Amino acid sequence: MALSQMSDLRRHIDRPLLFAGIFIVAILVVGTAYTLVFEGNAALLSPTYLMLQLKVASFLGIVAAGMMIVVLLGHIDLSVPWTMAASAMLAAAIGGPFAIPIGLGVGLAIGLFNGIGVAYLRVPSMIFTLGVNVMLRGFMVMLTGGFSPSSVPTPAMLWIAKGDIVGIPNPVIVWVLVSLAVSFMLRRTPLGRYIYAIGNREAAVYLSGVNTRLVVVASFALCSTLAAFAGILLAGYSSKAFQAMGDPYLLPSIAAVVIGGTNILGGSGRYAGTIAGTILIVLLQSVLSVMQMPEAGRQIIYGVVIVMMLLAYGRGARLRV
Repeated sequence: MALSQMSDLRRHIDRPLLFAGIFIVAILVVGTAYTLVFEGNAALLSPTYLMLQLKVASFLGIVAAGMMIVVLLGHIDLSVPWTMAASAMLAAAIGGPFAIPIGLGVGLAIGLFNGIGVAYLRVPSMIFTLGVNVMLRGFMVMLTGGFSPSSVPTPAMLWIAKGDIVGIPNPVIVWVLVSLAVSFMLRRTPLGRYIYAIGNREAAVYLSGVNTRLVVVASFALCSTLAAFAGILLAGYSSKAFQAMGDPYLLPSIAAVVIGGTNILGGSGRYAGTIAGTILIVLLQSVLSVMQMPEAGRQIIYGVVIVMMLLAYGRGARLRV
């Protein structure tokens, strides 16, 4: 009986979530030991520091939420960097009460375009979205002459990015609300079930009568809209919208999704793992900054983490057409 219970427990344990939690604790322990030895304090365990890290993680977490939706399909969105930049720059340029809705509308339009290209034109998502990213960069450079048309976010953008409610930063609250919505969509709605099913076997879902193309379009639309929202928040937090502001979020967002246990080939993954992966990445970046690790070293570590997780979670997965 005991062996049977242990076997059942092992089957129910979410290994990626468990490993991510262990790594988070390890990062905090190593960072705290470093600051104790070289700075004589344990600032990394202070509530102020931890809340700041959650605030920083909220921007990446919103991007990762959208990226996970697309990855669950077995696709990827490489247009995220300039979706963030274009949406934030146009929102800041337009200003007024319509700044945020227009910025979100830009992200939605980009996502619809990506989805149509992948679902109806059958272009591989990696190639199509990479091309869209380059197109967006060229379009924004042509439109602005290489400079942001306005570096001043609207008061609403500043408040939602820098304000707080009862001591909790607004970006953290927004991330929680986005997380609840995405988690509910993935687990409790037909769209979420279709996303998982398409990631496992798209042909079977299509033969069952589901319009798989519309599901793909909707997923890319959600991904780009969330990326646009993150870009708008980041512009408010930075007090400006600027060229290439989304570039640092592409690789970490993919890393957060993969570290969280989502199969890069689609079909499986829990949103809680993506949250844990996001926190892990942000804490890792923070501790490396405290240790004065060069940017090149940080990128190498991100790449190593992604490869390690692919090897750990991707073994035995089969390529699907």
